[in-house]
Amino acid sequence: MAENVDVTRRDGVEEIVFDRVDKKNALTLQMYSDAATALEEASKSDEVRCVLISGGGGHFTSGNDLLDFMQNPPTDESSPVFRFLLALRGCRCPVVAAIDGYAIGIGTTMLLHCDLAWATKEAKFRMPFVDLGLIPEAGSSVVLPSMAGHRKAAELLYFSDFFDSETARDVGLVNGVVDGDVIAFAKDKAHTLAQKPPKALQMTKELLRRGDDAAVQEAMRKEATLFVERLQSPEFMEAVQQFQS
Repeated sequence: MAENVDVTRRDGVEEIVFDRVDKKNALTLQMYSDAATALEEASKSDEVRCVLISGGGGHFTSGNDLLDFMQNPPTDESSPVFRFLLALRGCRCPVVAAIDGYAIGIGTTMLLHCDLAWATKEAKFRMPFVDLGLIPEAGSSVVLPSMAGHRKAAELLYFSDFFDSETARDVGLVNGVVDGDVIAFAKDKAHTLAQKPPKALQMTKELLRRGDDAAVQEAMRKEATLFVERLQSPEFMEAVQQFQS
Protein backbone atom coordinates (compact mmCIF):
# COMPACT_ATOMS: atom_id res chain seq x y z
CA MET A 1 0.00 0.00 0.00
CA ALA A 2 1.33 3.43 -0.93
CA GLU A 3 1.68 6.01 1.84
CA ASN A 4 -1.49 8.12 2.16
CA VAL A 5 -2.78 6.82 -1.18
CA ASP A 6 -4.83 3.62 -1.07
CA VAL A 7 -4.97 1.67 -4.33
CA THR A 8 -7.19 -1.36 -4.85
CA ARG A 9 -8.43 -3.31 -7.88
CA ARG A 10 -11.65 -5.24 -8.09
CA ASP A 11 -13.82 -6.36 -10.96
CA GLY A 12 -12.09 -4.17 -13.51
CA VAL A 13 -12.09 -0.98 -11.42
CA GLU A 14 -8.95 0.54 -9.90
CA GLU A 15 -9.77 2.75 -6.93
CA ILE A 16 -7.34 5.50 -5.94
CA VAL A 17 -8.15 7.07 -2.58
CA PHE A 18 -6.34 10.08 -1.12
CA ASP A 19 -6.00 9.09 2.53
CA ARG A 20 -4.38 11.80 4.62
CA VAL A 21 -7.44 12.57 6.64
CA ASP A 22 -5.76 14.64 9.38
CA LYS A 23 -4.67 17.17 6.70
CA LYS A 24 -7.90 17.03 4.69
CA ASN A 25 -5.96 14.99 2.12
CA ALA A 26 -3.48 17.77 1.32
CA LEU A 27 -1.22 16.29 -1.35
CA THR A 28 2.48 15.69 -0.76
CA LEU A 29 5.00 14.93 -3.49
CA GLN A 30 5.01 11.29 -2.39
CA MET A 31 1.23 11.14 -2.77
CA TYR A 32 1.50 12.62 -6.27
CA SER A 33 4.14 10.04 -7.14
CA ASP A 34 2.10 7.12 -5.79
CA ALA A 35 -1.07 8.29 -7.55
CA ALA A 36 0.86 8.79 -10.80
CA THR A 37 2.26 5.26 -10.57
CA ALA A 38 -1.24 3.86 -9.99
CA LEU A 39 -2.61 5.71 -13.03
CA GLU A 40 0.31 4.67 -15.24
CA GLU A 41 -0.09 1.02 -14.26
CA ALA A 42 -3.86 1.16 -14.72
CA SER A 43 -3.41 2.56 -18.21
CA LYS A 44 -1.11 -0.33 -19.15
CA SER A 45 -3.19 -3.10 -17.61
CA ASP A 46 -5.81 -5.05 -19.53
CA GLU A 47 -7.40 -5.89 -16.18
CA VAL A 48 -8.32 -2.27 -15.44
CA ARG A 49 -11.29 -0.94 -17.37
CA CYS A 50 -12.09 2.12 -15.26
CA VAL A 51 -10.39 4.23 -12.58
CA LEU A 52 -12.20 5.78 -9.62
CA ILE A 53 -10.57 8.65 -7.68
CA SER A 54 -11.89 9.81 -4.31
CA GLY A 55 -10.76 11.09 -0.93
CA GLY A 56 -11.15 9.69 2.57
CA GLY A 57 -12.55 11.32 5.68
CA GLY A 58 -15.18 13.47 3.98
CA HIS A 59 -12.86 15.49 1.74
CA PHE A 60 -11.55 15.04 -1.79
CA THR A 61 -8.35 17.05 -1.33
CA SER A 62 -7.50 20.45 0.13
CA GLY A 63 -4.81 20.88 -2.53
CA ASN A 64 -1.06 21.00 -2.17
CA ASP A 65 0.68 20.64 1.15
CA LEU A 66 2.34 24.07 0.95
CA LEU A 67 5.24 23.26 3.30
CA ASP A 68 6.12 20.11 1.38
CA PHE A 69 5.62 21.96 -1.89
CA MET A 70 7.99 24.79 -0.88
CA GLN A 71 10.67 22.42 0.41
CA ASN A 72 10.56 20.36 -2.78
CA PRO A 73 9.22 22.64 -5.54
CA PRO A 74 8.53 21.13 -8.98
CA THR A 75 11.18 21.86 -11.57
CA ASP A 76 10.16 20.04 -14.76
CA GLU A 77 7.90 17.34 -16.21
CA SER A 78 9.63 14.65 -14.17
CA SER A 79 8.39 16.27 -10.95
CA PRO A 80 5.67 14.20 -9.23
CA VAL A 81 2.89 16.78 -9.64
CA PHE A 82 3.42 17.10 -13.41
CA ARG A 83 3.87 13.36 -13.76
CA PHE A 84 0.53 12.87 -12.00
CA LEU A 85 -1.25 15.33 -14.27
CA LEU A 86 0.19 13.82 -17.44
CA ALA A 87 -0.72 10.32 -16.23
CA LEU A 88 -4.26 11.46 -15.48
CA ARG A 89 -4.63 13.15 -18.86
CA GLY A 90 -3.12 10.17 -20.67
CA CYS A 91 -5.02 7.38 -18.92
CA ARG A 92 -6.52 5.28 -21.69
CA CYS A 93 -9.51 4.02 -19.69
CA PRO A 94 -12.28 6.24 -18.28
CA VAL A 95 -11.54 8.06 -15.03
CA VAL A 96 -14.40 8.75 -12.62
CA ALA A 97 -14.15 11.10 -9.62
CA ALA A 98 -16.25 11.30 -6.44
CA ILE A 99 -16.03 14.64 -4.62
CA ASP A 100 -17.04 15.46 -1.06
CA GLY A 101 -15.85 18.30 1.17
CA TYR A 102 -12.90 20.32 -0.07
CA ALA A 103 -11.72 20.19 -3.68
CA ILE A 104 -9.18 23.01 -3.66
CA GLY A 105 -6.53 23.90 -6.24
CA ILE A 106 -5.56 20.73 -8.01
CA GLY A 107 -8.58 19.14 -6.32
CA THR A 108 -10.62 21.21 -8.78
CA THR A 109 -8.32 21.34 -11.80
CA MET A 110 -7.74 17.58 -11.93
CA LEU A 111 -11.47 17.20 -12.57
CA LEU A 112 -10.91 18.83 -15.96
CA HIS A 113 -9.12 15.63 -17.00
CA CYS A 114 -11.51 13.12 -15.46
CA ASP A 115 -14.13 11.73 -17.81
CA LEU A 116 -16.98 11.74 -15.30
CA ALA A 117 -17.42 13.25 -11.84
CA TRP A 118 -20.10 13.57 -9.18
CA ALA A 119 -20.15 15.69 -6.03
CA THR A 120 -22.13 16.00 -2.83
CA LYS A 121 -24.15 19.10 -1.96
CA GLU A 122 -21.54 19.89 0.69
CA ALA A 123 -18.55 19.88 -1.67
CA LYS A 124 -16.61 23.16 -1.92
CA PHE A 125 -14.45 23.99 -4.92
CA ARG A 126 -11.78 26.66 -5.29
CA MET A 127 -8.91 27.61 -7.60
CA PRO A 128 -6.86 29.98 -5.41
CA PHE A 129 -3.89 30.42 -7.73
CA VAL A 130 -4.06 34.21 -8.21
CA ASP A 131 -4.49 34.75 -4.47
CA LEU A 132 -1.30 32.73 -3.94
CA GLY A 133 0.61 34.76 -6.52
CA LEU A 134 0.53 31.82 -8.92
CA ILE A 135 -1.05 31.08 -12.31
CA PRO A 136 -3.55 28.40 -13.43
CA GLU A 137 -2.30 24.82 -13.65
CA ALA A 138 -3.19 21.52 -15.27
CA GLY A 139 -4.25 23.03 -18.58
CA SER A 140 -7.06 24.91 -16.86
CA SER A 141 -6.33 28.09 -18.84
CA VAL A 142 -7.50 26.20 -21.94
CA VAL A 143 -9.91 23.52 -20.72
CA LEU A 144 -11.94 25.63 -18.29
CA PRO A 145 -12.84 28.39 -20.81
CA SER A 146 -13.80 25.74 -23.37
CA MET A 147 -16.20 24.20 -20.85
CA ALA A 148 -17.50 27.22 -18.95
CA GLY A 149 -16.95 30.09 -21.38
CA HIS A 150 -14.33 32.81 -21.08
CA ARG A 151 -16.23 35.09 -18.72
CA LYS A 152 -17.13 32.40 -16.19
CA ALA A 153 -13.62 30.96 -16.30
CA ALA A 154 -12.20 34.44 -15.72
CA GLU A 155 -14.54 34.96 -12.76
CA LEU A 156 -13.54 31.70 -11.09
CA LEU A 157 -9.81 32.16 -11.69
CA TYR A 158 -9.46 35.91 -11.08
CA PHE A 159 -11.45 36.09 -7.84
CA SER A 160 -10.33 32.68 -6.50
CA ASP A 161 -13.54 32.36 -4.47
CA PHE A 162 -15.09 29.13 -3.20
CA PHE A 163 -18.00 27.86 -5.28
CA ASP A 164 -20.57 25.15 -4.70
CA SER A 165 -21.52 21.91 -6.40
CA GLU A 166 -24.32 23.48 -8.39
CA THR A 167 -21.86 25.94 -9.93
CA ALA A 168 -19.42 23.09 -10.56
CA ARG A 169 -22.18 21.25 -12.39
CA ASP A 170 -23.20 24.31 -14.38
CA VAL A 171 -19.65 24.91 -15.66
CA GLY A 172 -19.11 21.24 -16.49
CA LEU A 173 -16.70 20.22 -13.72
CA VAL A 174 -19.10 17.56 -12.46
CA ASN A 175 -21.93 15.61 -14.06
CA GLY A 176 -24.30 16.04 -11.16
CA VAL A 177 -24.89 16.57 -7.45
CA VAL A 178 -25.56 13.49 -5.34
CA ASP A 179 -27.76 13.53 -2.24
CA GLY A 180 -26.11 10.78 -0.22
CA ASP A 181 -23.01 8.61 -0.48
CA VAL A 182 -21.22 10.02 -3.52
CA ILE A 183 -18.44 7.42 -3.39
CA ALA A 184 -20.93 4.56 -3.53
CA PHE A 185 -22.77 6.31 -6.36
CA ALA A 186 -19.57 6.88 -8.37
CA LYS A 187 -18.36 3.37 -7.65
CA ASP A 188 -21.57 1.97 -9.11
CA LYS A 189 -21.03 4.08 -12.24
CA ALA A 190 -17.41 2.91 -12.50
CA HIS A 191 -18.40 -0.76 -12.24
CA THR A 192 -21.09 -0.23 -14.88
CA LEU A 193 -18.42 1.13 -17.23
CA ALA A 194 -16.12 -1.80 -16.37
CA GLN A 195 -18.73 -4.22 -17.76
CA LYS A 196 -18.78 -2.56 -21.18
CA PRO A 197 -16.57 -3.64 -24.14
CA PRO A 198 -13.18 -2.21 -23.10
CA LYS A 199 -11.71 -1.47 -26.53
CA ALA A 200 -14.86 0.31 -27.66
CA LEU A 201 -14.79 2.39 -24.46
CA GLN A 202 -11.10 3.29 -24.89
CA MET A 203 -11.55 4.21 -28.53
CA THR A 204 -14.57 6.37 -27.67
CA LYS A 205 -12.44 8.22 -25.12
CA GLU A 206 -9.70 8.75 -27.70
CA LEU A 207 -12.22 10.13 -30.20
CA LEU A 208 -13.75 12.49 -27.66
CA ARG A 209 -10.34 13.97 -26.91
CA ARG A 210 -8.70 13.99 -30.30
CA GLY A 211 -9.75 17.53 -31.18
CA ASP A 212 -8.13 19.32 -28.24
CA ASP A 213 -5.54 16.95 -26.78
CA ALA A 214 -2.50 18.58 -28.40
CA ALA A 215 -3.62 22.07 -27.34
CA VAL A 216 -4.31 20.92 -23.78
CA GLN A 217 -0.95 19.21 -23.38
CA GLU A 218 0.81 22.28 -24.79
CA ALA A 219 -1.07 24.44 -22.27
CA MET A 220 -0.15 22.10 -19.43
CA ARG A 221 3.53 22.39 -20.29
CA LYS A 222 3.41 26.18 -20.72
CA GLU A 223 1.58 26.59 -17.44
CA ALA A 224 4.08 24.30 -15.72
CA THR A 225 7.00 26.46 -16.85
CA LEU A 226 5.33 29.66 -15.64
CA PHE A 227 4.14 27.99 -12.43
CA VAL A 228 7.71 27.04 -11.51
CA GLU A 229 8.82 30.62 -12.14
CA ARG A 230 6.02 32.00 -9.96
CA LEU A 231 7.08 29.78 -7.06
CA GLN A 232 10.18 32.00 -6.81
CA SER A 233 8.22 35.25 -6.95
CA PRO A 234 7.88 37.73 -4.06
CA GLU A 235 4.10 37.57 -4.47
CA PHE A 236 4.05 33.84 -3.76
CA MET A 237 6.41 34.15 -0.79
CA GLU A 238 4.26 36.91 0.71
CA ALA A 239 1.06 34.90 0.17
CA VAL A 240 2.54 31.85 1.90
CA GLN A 241 3.69 33.95 4.85
CA GLN A 242 0.19 35.36 5.22
CA PHE A 243 -1.29 31.86 4.98
CA GLN A 244 1.01 30.54 7.71
CA SER A 245 0.58 33.49 10.07
